[in-house]
Amino acid sequence: MAYLQITLKIADANRAAAAGIYQKYKAPFLNTIAGAKSKELLVRDEDVQVLHGFDTKENAEAYLQSELFTADVVGGLKPLLDAAPDVRIYQVA
Repeated sequence: MAYLQITLKIADANRAAAAGIYQKYKAPFLNTIAGAKSKELLVRDEDVQVLHGFDTKENAEAYLQSELFTADVVGGLKPLLDAAPDVRIYQVA
């Protein structure tokens, strides 16, 4: 198991729009991305995190190169971001 964690700096005024993008692409992520197991939206006062579960680290890395991520998700979120996202992949030991 592996996790892809993407931390986003998004102003309060833009969080509803960002949550809409999360909802729009959650099912396509789970249904079409190889090895996708889960996707959760975590909201804190200081940032928003999207935690993706995968069967392998390789599938997590491949998702970052997919059209769903690069065109759809990044394209939709880009105008809402206050800073570049922090992207991390964790391998379950």
